[in-house]
Amino acid sequence: MGRWEPNPRGRLEQAAMELYSERGFDSTTVAEIAERSGLTERTFFRHFADKREVLFAGASTFQQFIVDKVESAPSDAAPIKAVGAALDAVGDFFEERGDFARKRQDIITANAELQERELIKLASLASAVADALRRRGVAEPAASLTAELGIAVFKIAFERWIDDVGKRTLRESIRESLDELDLVTATGSSREPSPSKAPRAGKR
Repeated sequence: MGRWEPNPRGRLEQAAMELYSERGFDSTTVAEIAERSGLTERTFFRHFADKREVLFAGASTFQQFIVDKVESAPSDAAPIKAVGAALDAVGDFFEERGDFARKRQDIITANAELQERELIKLASLASAVADALRRRGVAEPAASLTAELGIAVFKIAFERWIDDVGKRTLRESIRESLDELDLVTATGSSREPSPSKAPRAGKR
């Protein structure tokens, strides 16, 4: 236990994740988390507002990371490119905590209340990204539309990364999803007749 002493937050997080996986989120109490970690409930509440925050405490840091990346994109970057660059940088943010991210996702997927909280966090992230785009001079509704598209890309890429263990990095998954977005939003689809081939009025 001595080697854990400098990191009470990490001990509490590890104990909580173990118990959530073993017993389920609803069946785990703060007292049990504290006991498993060798700490007190008082220490738990110094680090987390409640047992849900073990799973969501990093959301504000992640949101600020994304916002900073959007704001620091080149001034001439198109809105979706600014968001895309921010998402591309997310890979390193998660890659070192892949095991935690996967366990966390399993716990959230098994609990409707946690799923709802996750959606609220994503909505908050989209709102923050839209604000960052507006500060870059992007008007509405383009700012909100771009932010929502960006968060949808992240959500899909993250889920693919969680499911495809070892097949691709999160950065690769994000880039693939961004490429797919480019395809579905591209103009000049080959299915549309070109002006030169369109029938002319009055000719048979």
